Amino acid sequence: MSKLLDSFWRAVAYCLHPRVIALSVLPLVIMVLLSLGLGYFFWDDALAAVRVSLESWELLGTMARWLEGLGLGNLRVVLAPTILLFLSIPVIVIVALLFVAILMTPAMVALVAERRFPGMERKKGGSLLASLFWSLGSTVLAAVALIISIPLWLIPPLILILPPLIWGWLTYRVMSYDALVDHASAEERREIFRRHRGSLLGIGVLSGYLGAAPSLLWASGAMFIAMAPLLVPVAIWLYTLVFAFSSLWFAHYCLAALEQLRKQNNALAPDPLAQVAIESIANEALPAPAAGAAAPTFGAPGQQP
Repeated sequence: MSKLLDSFWRAVAYCLHPRVIALSVLPLVIMVLLSLGLGYFFWDDALAAVRVSLESWELLGTMARWLEGLGLGNLRVVLAPTILLFLSIPVIVIVALLFVAILMTPAMVALVAERRFPGMERKKGGSLLASLFWSLGSTVLAAVALIISIPLWLIPPLILILPPLIWGWLTYRVMSYDALVDHASAEERREIFRRHRGSLLGIGVLSGYLGAAPSLLWASGAMFIAMAPLLVPVAIWLYTLVFAFSSLWFAHYCLAALEQLRKQNNALAPDPLAQVAIESIANEALPAPAAGAAAPTFGAPGQQP
């Protein structure tokens, strides 16, 4: 727990570093331009497809007529845009995480290592290509889990549990690997994952719940739809900050765990100088052979020496 808290407060402090603030601008700009561009070109077609799907469901049609009878017919107008925006949340979260992992995490890990672990050896236990495949594979698994769990979101408690857990697992997989890929060997990385899996997953889940905080903007319903061009960039900025903080948290924790692992391995490994001294003392302690005496030899069976 002390390591979690120590790395947490260090990550908070590093978020105020000018280099981290500057690094957060590029993913934010790319995400905002990408979101607004896709919305400009595909929003109307996607909205029409959602409305057609809703009209084909008899149950929803009955509910819409019931709402109109209660004088709440306006809710039917905002239903399709609201559903489309909520379906966009997982995509925005996953893409924001990948952009932070690719564009920010290597530089922030280098910053943490430079300031806190300047003498740490870099064993290069992975490559940029391996990190990319690891992130994409983990993203595919998380996307499948999100899609499968969407029907469960209709159950009130589960919508507050399942998405943060899935995002937390994805954050743990991506961030912890990237934090160690440059400094740890493959064996050291696997050992740290084995020893600290619970703590790393805990950091990921807490980061997932922090990442769910910007979703409060999406939950504002009709107001968000009306102010979407303004609130979407704000939500993306919050996602970027959360994942940048998570990356720093993983970097501090993983590099500290790597330093501890190496100290333990060095303590258990025999000292070469001490080994030479022990062998020298042992050789001096052996009795010298008598003068003219030959060392005993042993021939083949049946022969006399």
